[in-house]
Amino acid sequence: MIKKEIAIGLIVGLIANFIGIFLYSNVVSDDGLLQTLSLAKQNDFLGKIISIGAIFNLVAFFIFIKKRQDYRARGVLLITVLIAVGTFVIKFF
Repeated sequence: MIKKEIAIGLIVGLIANFIGIFLYSNVVSDDGLLQTLSLAKQNDFLGKIISIGAIFNLVAFFIFIKKRQDYRARGVLLITVLIAVGTFVIKFF
């Protein structure tokens, strides 16, 4: 039961991050999502876009905390940490 709740939090965190990246690409750029990510990779700011997308994880995290769904919040926090590590790897390697 606990693993299922953490898995739901992980999935919600990934979806929230994707929504953040998608909204960034539509608001800031006139190009599509794939074109924006391709240009970001070429210009070495892909990690920044991924980090901006992770802001939506805060919303999901606090909603789960307010509803007292601590294990789901733990899953969102875990995916946020994994995104931070991934952003670090993209930036320096």
